[in-house]
Amino acid sequence: MKEMTCKQLGGACDKVFTAETFEEMAEQSKQHGMEMYKLQDKDHLNAIAKMKTLMTSPADIQKWFENKRKEFDALSNL
Repeated sequence: MKEMTCKQLGGACDKVFTAETFEEMAEQSKQHGMEMYKLQDKDHLNAIAKMKTLMTSPADIQKWFENKRKEFDALSNL
């Protein structure tokens, strides 16, 4: 198991996600982002806007995911 925070994954808070795989981690982050969107959390809305801008370029979003996966892979297991 590895841990990453919302901020480490491009978000706005220190909520900790724990997962075995990067895909699980990304899904937890996505669910959290959707919850914060529903709550209209200002800081998360800003982070979501930045991600939407990043997603306009397939190459940029792919590079972002690759970098986050490398960061995840470099973490020590709990």
